[in-house]
This record gives sequence, C-alpha cells and structure tokens, in this order.
Amino acid sequence: MTTAKSTVTPMMAQYLEIKEQHPDALLFYRMGDFYEMFFDDAVAAAEALDIALTKRGKHDGGDIPMCGVPHHAAEGYFLTLIRKGFRVAVCEQMESPAEAKKRGYKAVVKREVVRLVTPGTLTEDSLLDARRHNFLAAYAVVRDAGALAWVDISTGAFHVMPCAGAALGPELARLTPREVIVVDGSEADWAGIVSDSGATLTTLGAAAFDSTAGEKRLCALYKVGSLDAFGGFSRPEIAAMSAVAEYLDITQKGNLPLLRPPVQEGQSAVMQIDAATRRSLELTHAMNGGKQGSLLQCIDRTVTAGGARLLERRLSSPSCTLTVITDRQDAVSYLTEQGRLVEDIREKLRGTHDLDRALSRLALDRGGPRDMAAIRNTIAQAALLPAGDFPPILEQAAQDLKGHDDLLALLDDALVAEPPLLSRDGGFIAPGYNAELDEARKLRDEGRSVIAAMQADFVELSGVASLKIKHNNVLGYFIETTATHAEKMMAPPLNKTFIHRQTTANQVRFTTVELSEIETRILNAGSRALEIEKRLYSSLTQAIVAQAGPLGALGRALAEFDLATALAHLAVTENWVRPKIDDSRAFDIKGGRHPVVEAALQKDGAPFIANDCGLTDAPIWLLTGPNMAGKSTFLRQNALLAILGQMGSFVPASQAHIGVVSQIFSRVGASDDLARGRSTFMVEMVETAAILNQADDRALVILDEIGRGTATYDGLSIAWATLEHLHDVNRCRALFATHYHEMSTLSAKLDGVENATVTVKEWDGDVIFLHEVKRGTADRSYGVQVARLAGLPAVVVERAKVVLEALEKGEREGGSGRKAIIDDLPLFAATPPPAPAQPKQSEVETILQQVMPDELTPKDALALIYELRGKLPDH
Repeated sequence: MTTAKSTVTPMMAQYLEIKEQHPDALLFYRMGDFYEMFFDDAVAAAEALDIALTKRGKHDGGDIPMCGVPHHAAEGYFLTLIRKGFRVAVCEQMESPAEAKKRGYKAVVKREVVRLVTPGTLTEDSLLDARRHNFLAAYAVVRDAGALAWVDISTGAFHVMPCAGAALGPELARLTPREVIVVDGSEADWAGIVSDSGATLTTLGAAAFDSTAGEKRLCALYKVGSLDAFGGFSRPEIAAMSAVAEYLDITQKGNLPLLRPPVQEGQSAVMQIDAATRRSLELTHAMNGGKQGSLLQCIDRTVTAGGARLLERRLSSPSCTLTVITDRQDAVSYLTEQGRLVEDIREKLRGTHDLDRALSRLALDRGGPRDMAAIRNTIAQAALLPAGDFPPILEQAAQDLKGHDDLLALLDDALVAEPPLLSRDGGFIAPGYNAELDEARKLRDEGRSVIAAMQADFVELSGVASLKIKHNNVLGYFIETTATHAEKMMAPPLNKTFIHRQTTANQVRFTTVELSEIETRILNAGSRALEIEKRLYSSLTQAIVAQAGPLGALGRALAEFDLATALAHLAVTENWVRPKIDDSRAFDIKGGRHPVVEAALQKDGAPFIANDCGLTDAPIWLLTGPNMAGKSTFLRQNALLAILGQMGSFVPASQAHIGVVSQIFSRVGASDDLARGRSTFMVEMVETAAILNQADDRALVILDEIGRGTATYDGLSIAWATLEHLHDVNRCRALFATHYHEMSTLSAKLDGVENATVTVKEWDGDVIFLHEVKRGTADRSYGVQVARLAGLPAVVVERAKVVLEALEKGEREGGSGRKAIIDDLPLFAATPPPAPAQPKQSEVETILQQVMPDELTPKDALALIYELRGKLPDH
C-alpha cells in the first residue's frame, strides 16, 4: 500500500511505513492500551477474531477501517490468528508520549516491530501445549543432498540430521513441526509434504540457506570459532541450521532465543515409521486428530510437562541402538521393584515447574518474576528427590540434579515467596536484599502514613470533618471538600494555607505548599523503588541465563526421572513385562495385548483376549478370519509392542522376545483421498507400493485386506504377488490378513509363510467371536452372519444366503463360469422372504402356560418343580 505522505496524518504515515515492511503479516500497532489494526488488516482481523470493525479518519477520500484488541489480552488473539493461518507483526511504542513531545509538539511516538508471531516461534504458556513440543523446522538441499534442522525455541532444543527428499515426509510426521522453512522458489516441491504433516510452509531467500555464510552465522550465535566442537556437520546440515538461525533473527528482531548446541541425529539410530503408519497405529494422535484414544494418551503417566514431552519424543522415535534400549529398560526395571521410592520421586516431581520454558522466556525477555520463582522452586524441589542405587541412566540424571546451590541461594535471598506475574508491577524483590530499595520503599510507604496524619491536621485546622486528601493521575495529591465548606476555606485566614486548584460539580479541590512537597518526595520514592526493582530483575535474569547449561541439564534430568518412574508405574499397575530386545530376527510374543483396546474394555468391565504371535521360524503369518473377529487389533498390537519395546518401555504381554525392528509399515484400513483425487483402492496401492519398495529384512510389516478395492480375481492376484514379494524380496517379518482363503495354499509353497486364523463359533445361525488367534485357516468368512449382526434387513440376509449357496455350488461343481452361475440365480421377486419360523413349543412351556401361580400351595409348587425337571430332554 503506497501513498503520498503529505495526504495522511503523521501517525498514519508511520503506520503505512511500518506496514510496508511487513506486507504478509497482520500489523498489531500499539496505541496506548490497545493494539490497533487498519485497512485490510482490520477487515481480516475483525472477521477472524469476531470483533467489531469500526473506522477512524479518512484516506484517499474513504473511511479507514479499524479494529483493536486490549494489549493485556493480546496473547489469546495471537493464538486464534495463528490457528487460522495468519502471521502477526507486533509493533510496540518505544518511548512514552511525554518523551515524544520533547522532540516537538506534533512529534509521533517512536514505534518498531519487536517480534513476528508465527506458528513455529511461540513461547508464551497460553499459546503452547505444555506437554508437547512446538518445533520450527527448515529443510535444505545442497548438491542433491538434503538435511533437516528443527528447533523448539520454547525449550532451546536444537537438532539436525541428513534427510533425503523421499524421507522428508516420514520425518515431518515424526516431529509434527508447526512451521517448515524452505528456500524461496522450491515451495511447489514441498508444499504437499508439509501440508500432510499439518505444518505451515514458510519461504526464505537463498542467502539464508548459504552454507558458507551460515557457518559464520552459527559460530557467531554460539560464540565459537568453529562448529567442530558440536560435531562434523555436512553442508546441507549447516544450510538447514543457518536457515533456522536466520528466521529466528528475523522473527525475534535480533533478540535470539537461548539455543542449546545442535545435536546430530542419524536416521539409522531410530525406527523408521512413515506418516501413513503413524496414522494407522494412532501413536500420538487418534484417527479424529485428537490425543484422546491414542497410544500416547493411554500410556502417559508422567507428572511434569518436561516428562510428557520426553515421552512423546521417545514414542515417536523408538531407538534401534541396543545399548540405548537396554539402559532405558534397566532404569524402568529397577524402579518396578522400588514401589515406595517411585511414589516418593513422583510426589516430589509434582512440585516442580517447566524449567526449560521458564528459562527460555527469561532469555527472550518475555518472562517475569514468576518464571524466576519457578526456577528457584524447581531447584529446591529437585534437591529433595530421594537417592537410590540407580542404574546408569538415572545415576547420571541424579548427578545433574546437583550443583545449583549458589543460584538457589541468590534467588532465595532476592525473591519474595509469591512474586507478581510482571516485573513492571514491582514488589517481587524481598525486603533486606537491597538497602537502596528498602530505603526507597520506606519513604514511599511511610509517605502514606504521613498523608493520613496530614489529613487529620487539616481537618483540625479547617474544622471541616469531611475533608479528604485524595490522589489521581492528573492532579496528583489534593485536598477535597464539598462546595458548602469551600467558602470557609477560601476566606481569610484559611486561604493563606489552602490554595484553590479545581472546582467540580459537587466538590472543590485545594492544595498546600506542604502537601506539594510531600507529594514530590512520595512520587519520587515510588518510581525510584520501581526502577531499582527493574534493575535488580535484569541482573537476576543475567545470573539465571548464565547458568543455562546446568539448568538445561537439570530440566533433562527431571524429565528422565519423570519418564522412568511413569513407565515403571505403568508396568506395575497394568501388569506389563520387560521384553527381551536383541540383534536377532526373533519376534515371539506370548499373551500379547493391545494397550488402548484393553484400557477401553476395562472401563466396561470386559476382559481382553490375549494372543501369541511367533514370527521367528516362519517370519510371515497369513491371517484369515471374519470381519469383527479382531484381526486388525491383532495386527496393530504386535506393531505397538515393537514400538513400546524399542522406546525402552515394558510391554503388555506375558513374555516378549523382539529382534530389533528397523522399520514398521502398517496398511490397516484406508479411506478416499478426495483432495488428490485418489480412491480408496488407489490410496491402498500407493501405500502398498511404498512398503514393497522400502521395507528391509529387519522391517515389520502389517497388511490388512490388500486388493479388496477391486474385482475379486484382480484383488486376489495383487494380494498373492504382494505376499510373494514380501517373502522372496523384502524378506521381512510380516502379518498379512486377508479374506482370500485361496492364499492359504501359499504356506505349502513358501517356507517362511504360516497360516493363522482368528477363531469364531457358530451357534443357531449366529456367529460368536472368540478373538483367539491360532495356527490354521478359517473354513469360511462368515460375511453373511456378520451382516446379520450389523442389522441388515432379514430379507437381504436371506437373499445373500441364496446367492452365496449358488456361487459356492458353482465353484464346487466347476460350472461354466461366474456369469452362468449368476444367470441361473432365481430372481429376487421370485424368492419372497421366508415367513419367520414359528418356534416349536416345548412340553415344559405347555405345562407352565396352564399353571396359575396364585393358586399353588407350597406343596403343589414343589411337586410342579419335580414334574418340570422330569420333562427336560437330558433328564
């Protein structure tokens, strides 16, 4: 938006100039106690926030649209706008109106954008989920090699890893960042992948991704001469980290957050799980997109925000390194035998605060005295954690809890027990900490008692009992009385003492020389006390930030204790066992259970039927059985057991032996992808193709009903070929569920395939699901019976039986083809639904119909019981 500055007011000219620098963001322009928006920003914000759209002044002959929000409530509005896809530029007043007037009567208050609020750069508690990370990621490509860097500025965590373009989707699905940065001009290449992850796509110029300049930028950020101390980073990794640092510099306006040294990750170090598999297994989000019903929600027993974030990271990135897995298991195993210790630790952890985020806010100058108190209280609480003969991972964490005595003593001496939220409110420095502050406070506070004594003196002098000394921001301190008594005070001799200042409708206001002098002393003391507190706040912040490294280690230690005790508590209360994890290709589960389904059944008082799964001798199970029998649950639960085991948790089973799983692929259930014009069958084929092209011999693959979305023989042939490829080429461990019973013959042809089925029982035409998995094949699918259970009209069920019998007869007799069988079926109209069968009345029922209970004597009733028992068929 451009305009000749001579046609607008100085303030509007300032607004337009600042807005021109941030065309892609809503400009929150600070005016006193409000953030104001104008022109198109106002129209968009008013609609998004559902607030009133007004107008202010004219521009080019038309009204200027305007809306505004109170500055003290701005955070809530930021969150709404961010969720609706907006970015916000926060423009603050950099001086007071009084300071501006010193430059000239018409001088405009200086304003600057101090921060860009974007999805990946949030730090405020009210804008974040305390139990989840808020990652900002950047993807860089240098000479056909890619790398992904990600940061959570609310905690300071900074990571980087090599990442080929084909792996970007799975990695974003693992991290679930809120915002992803790519180089300008490449957005078309990555928009679909980023959108699938739920993140916002942001572009930066190529200069931000320059690895040579980026290395210098990162060295300056960490104040080091070389990045070698942090690891040997490749050019793409440096480029990705550089883009993150540049974007933070842009959005935070040079006030960079407190970032920990970057940590290199390797793809081979963690289990690879693609986006479709994560959705299918509902690891951190249920199918409806929420946390409720997910595995994360089911197993989360953590009591701190840091522990909850660590749990999500471990669950999203199960380890493939045996030593790491074993160390984590040792910690949980030790704690499962220390019930009292676990409860003591968890009780102490409940008293801690979110150390990482409090530290980050203070470093960004967005914190307050309560963040300092949170750090003080957390250090003190950490010192109270009980000791134990801990295994290595917890012993290291226990060491990191120590060494904070000096900072604790400083904060204990400096802060009151319950400080206010904002430093500008004052009153957070404890009495006795600073002599200069105590002196200013004494004068300020005693000044109030002096005013009260002075009011009593004036009442006695004037003889006006209703006289009051009051204060406002315009007049300062003044004497107020009613108009009735004012004449007396303005007449000699009182007029020599009381100086008239103002007359209102019902009151007259005076001052005195003595009152003016006291006012100056009191006001100076109050502002001086506040300035001293602000200075002390700054020095305390510096002292805390100087200890960022040890405090970060303390935060990680508390999270490690929280997660280990939470997993131990889960294992004990839910009867989970420690799995044996090794380098073999074993996969033997005894009494395995699906943790989420079991928890849901427990609420209804129903038992979960546990099942075994053995893929060691025959690495592929071909699973048959009817719908609703529990095949999908069985498939998913075994994948979840591998994930839980390799994240370091115990598992819901009576016994488990799992050879390290490098990848998990799940294709269980599917739906249309209408946005991309793909049918259910196409989605199924795309996901199956990804599995067959990527799965290695250490992968675990679970597949359900491959080929069901097309013609019978087409589907059977696809499923058949897929199973053969998994067996001969991928050579992975797999659970393959199908309704194509013809495939059961593959077990005789392929050494690594074994048949299994989910058992059912048929009773009086109904099917009863036993949910038990055993070796063998299902004799049929029971589809018609399941349809009946689902509530299909009886006439449809009966017709289905007729068609099924004809088709099966044709298959058995080797007829002249399916069309001939179909043509030979009797017409629907010619086969009216059979009348409901009248149940034959038993002899017992006949006798009972003739009995009049009210006329029976006790002796007759007993004789009747013997008679009825004698009529029973098995008597």
